[in-house]
Amino acid sequence: MEIKELFRKQAQSVLDGDAKAAAALAGDAVGAGVDLKACIDEGYVAGIHEVGRLWEEGEYFLPDLMQGADAMKAAMDVIRPELLKTGKGAASGPKVVIGTIEGDIHDIGKTLVSTFLEANGFSVIDLGRDVAVEKFADTAAAEEAKLVCLSALLTTTMPGHAKVIEILKERGLKSMVSVLVGGAPVTAGFADEIGADGFAPNAVEAVAVARRLTGFES
Repeated sequence: MEIKELFRKQAQSVLDGDAKAAAALAGDAVGAGVDLKACIDEGYVAGIHEVGRLWEEGEYFLPDLMQGADAMKAAMDVIRPELLKTGKGAASGPKVVIGTIEGDIHDIGKTLVSTFLEANGFSVIDLGRDVAVEKFADTAAAEEAKLVCLSALLTTTMPGHAKVIEILKERGLKSMVSVLVGGAPVTAGFADEIGADGFAPNAVEAVAVARRLTGFES
């Protein structure tokens, strides 16, 4: 298979939300000794960018966005270990700490944002779900992160966002790290009220806000 055709199929697998095909094509690339960074940039990332564009234009819906992200993740699960073997696995962009706040086990939206950020060159440290507020600050300090992304789906866990910001301030970290919040019940007004630096209603917008807050262009 020609390289350009491989890239096209990789991008299409993400557009189709076909995780099985995305992983298989990644395996083909590994087996053939193809430049894996090029596969990411010209294949899978090109596909996820197109998914985001179609979503913004109303041609794709949330399930399409999620399936595209799943396909991207499936491909990266194959490619990342190979890149790490060669020392080329680290993303070059700003470090981002992301997670769903403690008391909340929902992580679909958070995972979607995490995938889109990684696809756009950010170095993402995904803490998962039900994350203690102190852990966000601990990780941000240890990793020298530029951005902390907080997610909540339950209104009862939203105060945790404010607690994270308070802890960052108490530790003298707030001047060095920005905070981006999101989740179904979260609003721009809530973000302003608690002193967050940004709010994003979806994964595509989260990338744009993250770029603005960190000054990063992939």
